Amino acid sequence: MVETLLLAVGSGDEDRLAELAETAAGVVDGGGRVEILHVFDADTYEERREQLRMDRYSETSADDIARRNTVAADLAERLRERGAAVGIRGAVGDAAEAILRTVDDVEADMVVVGGRDRSQTGKFLFGSTAQKVLLEAPVPVTFVKARDDARAAVEA
Repeated sequence: MVETLLLAVGSGDEDRLAELAETAAGVVDGGGRVEILHVFDADTYEERREQLRMDRYSETSADDIARRNTVAADLAERLRERGAAVGIRGAVGDAAEAILRTVDDVEADMVVVGGRDRSQTGKFLFGSTAQKVLLEAPVPVTFVKARDDARAAVEA
């Protein structure tokens, strides 16, 4: 049984919230804890601080910003509705490194990450957070891809 699941999200995950929540809730099945990790790049983190009118020199942490983020808050609500205990964390910097670090910090038994299809060239040029996590995580990793519009329309 998975006691602690790390659900890693970013601002690009708005289109796969239902799939991420469904996957995470299915794994913990009301008996475990889901730690949502929202990783920000430095520019996005500063933008969010400004949008929330937080002083640059205050003790505001990435955790504070993540808890106020709509992606993380929406996921937390969906998971709580399904009976999961939920925590929200934030990090600033390289997403893969933050995810791998947080696996140890929360003693996660499993990681769930979202992603999108990319060409081989795109993966080569830009790297892949999901790929690095899949290869380097010390625990099982589940990759959740957003449903494309064509498939979603067929299933509806």
